Amino acid sequence: MRIVFLGTPDFAVPTLKALVESKHEVLAVVTQPDKKRDRNVISFSPVKEEALKHNLEVLQYEKIKVEGIEDLKRLNPDVMVTCAYGQIISQEILDIPKFGVINVHASLLPKYRGSSPIQWAIINGESQTGITIMKTALGVDSGDIILQKKIDIKENETAGELFDRLSQIGPEALLEALDLIEQGKAVFTPQDESKATHVSMLKKEDGHIDWSKKAIEIKNQVYGMNPWPSAFSYFNKKLFKIWTCDIEPMKLDYPNGYMFIKDKKVFVKCSDGAIELKEVQIEGKKRMTSQAFILGNEIEGVILE
Repeated sequence: MRIVFLGTPDFAVPTLKALVESKHEVLAVVTQPDKKRDRNVISFSPVKEEALKHNLEVLQYEKIKVEGIEDLKRLNPDVMVTCAYGQIISQEILDIPKFGVINVHASLLPKYRGSSPIQWAIINGESQTGITIMKTALGVDSGDIILQKKIDIKENETAGELFDRLSQIGPEALLEALDLIEQGKAVFTPQDESKATHVSMLKKEDGHIDWSKKAIEIKNQVYGMNPWPSAFSYFNKKLFKIWTCDIEPMKLDYPNGYMFIKDKKVFVKCSDGAIELKEVQIEGKKRMTSQAFILGNEIEGVILE
């Protein structure tokens, strides 16, 4: 089939690459506009960089539903594929391809519609997640489901690690769905709206740890926020990031956020026990083990804020 691909971040790159290497024809790639970094250096999206490697036509719009209609009509694709593109698509654009617009979404819809579904699955303590291939509709991630691929979330798996695993499953699921569509065998199953949940885009402040929460909630936050925006507290007014940790059940009379050392390990009191800090980073320093952090800092009795 003749395909126009829409995507922007690293997550979408394996899917674009798989399409290029498949029997299908990629007519063009649509991605978010280039960004200016420090000293006016222009930064391309990861998808644009991949597209240029294959000499594909690259289209970029501030507002695709205003600027992109004529280009997309000119290309006349059989189907358009979106994968973390980052803009809302209008009904006029949805109507252009013969087979509509197909989306690669990193959750098991209808759960976790919206932004950051990978991170929120870990933050909320899910045991499973996956990829959903759906036909795009006007509502956010509300279209009919074509197929899903499920995977288990591993113990102590970071959002970054899960992101990488799901980005490799997306291409396989998409190519299978395209075959079904091309053969007229695709079944489009409406989502159960009663089970729909919506998640927002993560902000830096979402990483701030509330030590009055339960240990499992804090641990999930640490791994769900790794690598961005990272879970953090303040150690003597300095930004203190926690990259990895574990749960230590114990009864303590300390206030929440109280740091202490036991058996050469660093712990922080929370509502139902303690969190053992594994890998941390104090403002202005590199990531280090908690044992290395002990060597240069007075820890016992500090209350993280």
